[in-house]
Amino acid sequence: MAVSTEVLRELHRIHGQLSDLRDRLARGPKQVLAREANVDQQQTVLSAAQEHVKQTKMATDQKQLDLKSGEQKVDDLKRKLNACSSNKEYQALLEQIAAAEMAGSVLADEILEAFDKIELLEKKVSESLSIVEVAKDELTKCRDKVTQESQVIQGDIERLEGELTHAEKELPTDFKVDYQRVIRGKGAEGMAGVDDQVCLGCGVNITLNMKNELLLSKPVFCKSCGCLLYIGE
Repeated sequence: MAVSTEVLRELHRIHGQLSDLRDRLARGPKQVLAREANVDQQQTVLSAAQEHVKQTKMATDQKQLDLKSGEQKVDDLKRKLNACSSNKEYQALLEQIAAAEMAGSVLADEILEAFDKIELLEKKVSESLSIVEVAKDELTKCRDKVTQESQVIQGDIERLEGELTHAEKELPTDFKVDYQRVIRGKGAEGMAGVDDQVCLGCGVNITLNMKNELLLSKPVFCKSCGCLLYIGE
């Protein structure tokens, strides 16, 4: 049974190219998924920033209500001063007014700080919005690119599959079972050239007898890695 060296070289070339193309075809959807995950992540960051602004504004609104309530309390206490019946009651009201005004002053400072904080948080929201838009744009471009490349790659795969079918017809019928077995198991890596009596699949030296069989166009499998061997160019 003779197996043409040229046919084996051609088959290995085709299987290698098909393997590369199929890997490229599989990478496309993974790239899209990565871009989608990035968009989701940036959306999560944006939502968290927006929620932070919302909660800070709500807390600030409550402080403003508390400040207004405190100011009304001070006004009520001041009105009561005129109705005091004793110096002790008068002094007690003055102390309450001072405490309420101090609390109001602290609250007013906190409100001003909160306004500054809200401004910074809204800036972060704006930045997050821009990042989300960039991520969405990258996702759209990636999808378009993958779609276009996939069409080209699929065309190349179909062409090579046709070449593969044609090349496999050159193999001896009684050898095809062994050939198909190794290809099913290892794909393109199931074949390897021999250079200077070394299997290029695993780097192990083949025997002189194996080399002679290759020179006689007989099918030879590497005893170390199991690759279908052929004499390299």
